[in-house]
Amino acid sequence: MSSNLSIFKVGVGPSSSHTLGPMLAGNMFCEKIKDKISQIMKIQIKLYGSLSLTGKGHLSDKAIIWGLSGLKAKELNAALQDRVFNKVLQEKILVLNSQKELNFNYDEDLIFEKDFLPLHENGLKISAYDEKGELIAEETYYSVGGGFVMSEAELERHKNQNGEKTNTKLELDINNAQDALKICEERSWNLAQLSYEYELQFHTKEEIRSYCLEIWEVMQEVYYNGIHPSLDYLPGNLNLKRRAKGLNERLSMTSDPLGIIDFISLYAIAIAEENASGARVVTAPTNGACAVVPAVMLYLKNHTVGFNDEKAMNFLLSAMLIGSFYKKNASISGAEAGCQAEIGSASSMAAGAMATVMGFSANVACNAAEIAMEHHLGLTCDPVSGLVQIPCIERNAFGAIKAISAARMAMSRKSTPKVSLDEVIKTMYETGKDMNSKYKETSLGGLATNLTSVC
Repeated sequence: MSSNLSIFKVGVGPSSSHTLGPMLAGNMFCEKIKDKISQIMKIQIKLYGSLSLTGKGHLSDKAIIWGLSGLKAKELNAALQDRVFNKVLQEKILVLNSQKELNFNYDEDLIFEKDFLPLHENGLKISAYDEKGELIAEETYYSVGGGFVMSEAELERHKNQNGEKTNTKLELDINNAQDALKICEERSWNLAQLSYEYELQFHTKEEIRSYCLEIWEVMQEVYYNGIHPSLDYLPGNLNLKRRAKGLNERLSMTSDPLGIIDFISLYAIAIAEENASGARVVTAPTNGACAVVPAVMLYLKNHTVGFNDEKAMNFLLSAMLIGSFYKKNASISGAEAGCQAEIGSASSMAAGAMATVMGFSANVACNAAEIAMEHHLGLTCDPVSGLVQIPCIERNAFGAIKAISAARMAMSRKSTPKVSLDEVIKTMYETGKDMNSKYKETSLGGLATNLTSVC
């Protein structure tokens, strides 16, 4: 058992699994070889599966270079990113862990393999050699979604222990929604209070509050940056024009009762466009779905009464608890289970969190989360040109709208739900495993192959 705060983390776009993950893998390899760095003369990187097939569109190639150069996600800015990667491309020099210059040929030392590694769809291998060409260190990493990275041994151990009880015994042991509902009923808690009490087993009150408010502040900064972009077009061969700036300028309050949908779409599109540009965003629970949760929070802040920092913290605590159920029992990786695992889980988290901060019980919140996921089941991941742009940006808007609709449905419901949150999470995972691999972040099917206007 561990803290759920990492469900939300400040990272770099456009993808938590394909950008942030490889960068963290590079950081982890730097830590692994820190005592051997003087012996290392050559580094080789191999990307496998989805990381290879959509790696350039997701900036996986750049991210692994940033990570091996010793850069950390919170430190990144556009100038630093370009400087480090251009040194590799133009000078053919990689400064390993910001310490040692190595000759590095991008075309020869960074290899895009077409096959998949056995444990997960997102795999990469980093190898270090001495001056004689003998292997000094090697590690295989898997980016399992949401910016979470495991070594091969860690992932094997995790899979072998799946479903088994850990030796660590906590007073609050929450593995799924059933556990959460049982505790909430016994103690008359809602999901936010349960999540807060759970986190107190790992962090102080001050740490929890500070972390949640930092995440909320970054989300709002990302939205602001999204409606004030420095460039009018997103990077990549789609030449996609950014829409949030113009949409923000055109929107005004209206008597149209459905006009609120335009504002929700604006919030999501602005944030998703920032992610697509490779800027700093919050994984929520992934980069590809990073705009759903903040769009719902901005809706509550700007269009309802009484949404303050306390409610923002409770929203995030509720959402991260629901997100942990997906991470523990299913997947939040588009490469493993399709877009239902990313946009679907984000919408589910946001729906349950909204119901909670609107004053409803854990039962109602879990029903809201279930409804939101139920109507994302089967959603494929087919990014055009491997870019997190089409259909990803608009999907964030629909995910937010569905979350609000799901919360409202659950809050007005009088009948007893037939489907539980745990059941829909299990169904999502099984659906993802049955899904053809060309619809799981490989850009080998769907819109990725049928859009004829791609250059």
